[in-house]
This record gives sequence, C-alpha cells and structure tokens, in this order.
Amino acid sequence: MAKLYATVNAGKEPIVLERATPNAPWSLPKDGKADLVKTGPGSYSLVLDGRSYNVLVLKEDKENKTVRLRIGAKTFTVVLEDEQRHLMHALGLDKAMQTVAKDLKAPMPGLVLKVLVKPGDVVKKNDAVLILEAMKMENVIKAPGDAVVSAVHVQERVAVEKGQLLLNFG
Repeated sequence: MAKLYATVNAGKEPIVLERATPNAPWSLPKDGKADLVKTGPGSYSLVLDGRSYNVLVLKEDKENKTVRLRIGAKTFTVVLEDEQRHLMHALGLDKAMQTVAKDLKAPMPGLVLKVLVKPGDVVKKNDAVLILEAMKMENVIKAPGDAVVSAVHVQERVAVEKGQLLLNFG
C-alpha cells in the first residue's frame, strides 16, 4: 500500500491518499468515494461526496513537487510528498540536508551588469541575485538555496574572472 501526502494551500495537515498497486488510482483512505477522471490535457472531472467538480491543472512544478489547480472558481496550490519525503519532513531531516553554499563564485568570466541584492536581503532558492554578461549574452545568476546575503563583493560594470567571489551568504 503506497501513500501520497498532499498539503493544500500550506495547510497544517496533509490529505493522505493511498493506492493498493502502482497502477491503481489514488483514493482517500477513509471513504474512498472520490472519483477522478481525466477529461483532457490538464483537465479532470472530480466526483466527491456526490458532487461533481471540474479540475484544471494550471501549473506543475516537478522540481518542487507542487501543482496549482483550479477547482470551480478557486485556485489551490498542492505540495505532494511520497512516504519517504513526508517522513524526512516530519523528522526535520529535510532542513538538515538543505545546506546552502556560503560563497557564490562566478561560473565564467564576464561583466557584472546588475547586482540585484544587498547585504541583509533574504533570498529563496533560484532567486536571481545578479546578471553577468559573458560572450555578449546576459546570464542570470541564481541563489543556490534559501539564505540571507551577508556580503556583496562585486560592483556593477566591473569585470570578474571565473571562480571570483561574488556574494557571501550567512
């Protein structure tokens, strides 16, 4: 029996879905009366407790395991976790494994076009922190993880070498 944990709109308790075999549909364990049928690309028909709903998948982010759905007139963000990820999250092990690099270095030589952060700024993983021009192309340099910028070591319109220190995170 496999379980999938779906947290809706950052709620406190996830909805637990189960399925008996890898190819079986996911169902609610208590009543199992939900029926979900795919009606087209990114659209589904959901029957729950005798009521019918149209479900439209607005965005699927496989890297962060999130799905944005529209059910009727309401929009929901659902975070999905398998059993292992849910257990790691519950025990706090996911936070321990998310170590952020303390330094951000230039991935290539280039010209710093724009510094988008300053010391004290809070950044999330993949937030743009600066723009580096290399070989006539603008490259957005992103934060490696959730962190606070502790120091900026470069200035706009100044050339940097590959491996040169750009930012520190605290």
